Amino acid sequence: MLGTISHTENIMASTITFFVCFLHLLIISIFSTVLGEWNTKDYLKREHSLVKPYQSSGMNIPMWDIIGSTMVTNNYIRLTSDHQSKSGGIWNSQPLLVKNWELHVHFKVHGSGRTLYGDGFCIWYVKDRMQLGHIFGSRDHFSGLAIFLDTYSNHNGPHNHVHPYISAMVNNGSLSYDHDADGTHTELSGCEAQFRNKDYDTYVSIKYYENTLKVFTDIDNKNNWKECFSVDGVHLPTGYYIGASAATGELADNHDILGMKLYELDVPGSLNPDDFRDIVPSAEFFAEPREHVDDPDVPSWSVWKIMLLVVLFVIFFVAAAVVALYFYQKHQEGNRKRFY
Repeated sequence: MLGTISHTENIMASTITFFVCFLHLLIISIFSTVLGEWNTKDYLKREHSLVKPYQSSGMNIPMWDIIGSTMVTNNYIRLTSDHQSKSGGIWNSQPLLVKNWELHVHFKVHGSGRTLYGDGFCIWYVKDRMQLGHIFGSRDHFSGLAIFLDTYSNHNGPHNHVHPYISAMVNNGSLSYDHDADGTHTELSGCEAQFRNKDYDTYVSIKYYENTLKVFTDIDNKNNWKECFSVDGVHLPTGYYIGASAATGELADNHDILGMKLYELDVPGSLNPDDFRDIVPSAEFFAEPREHVDDPDVPSWSVWKIMLLVVLFVIFFVAAAVVALYFYQKHQEGNRKRFY
């Protein structure tokens, strides 16, 4: 009997211990979730975020400026419409004084083109803002970071990817983005991303954390971030500006920004952001170079004419020889008939 009581007490003790541990873990989980949610909201930098409703009064957007063909509506900010030769942008007016940050961009690229469309848009963190140019609607030789969401392939060089394609470039002002090669010579890294003409929301996340650049996408309607690429050794200063721009050429698309949210990332022991204001943008690693190969030389029209004349002469000569042989044979037959 004593053995049975002791065994029962052990079972009860184990059961109580199990429920205490379970309750403890449940409390920790709930607390962590609440704390995590609180931290996310606490570190949202509203002066660098763009959320609906965009307008406060008139056409002005607080702490944001528009340029070029950009059009502001109640539901989206259209950088370019689905028309040729358009370029536009939207830029934050406040310099970003945060060392570690993450930017979420809610966007939509869509248009009537089925097989041909372009050109794409870019998300910027650069020194100079509000300058139109031919690099996805903004200036070349920029200083800072560019994330290109490229929808059009030039087909003027070897590519190991298809479009649409997301890539990154860091520039100190000395480099030029090579449109003919889709930027492959200055690319840090990239990934294919079929984000065009989706019926659901599409997002891209740019995370800069302790000199590491990571880009994620949420374009599959799964409400989940998927890593596009990660690059270490990226050095960016504080005090630059974020923005987005787009351009169309002979091909076109609607390039819409629906929202931007910038979060300051909490890094224990991180240095004072002011210590990074004078850093020159640079990257220690680049994607493996893919040499640009020129298209095969096409003979000029004069060469084609000479070749055509030669071919026609050969054809004429052969035809004349056949006709001459035919009449010669007929003549020989006539001569034979005279002898009989």
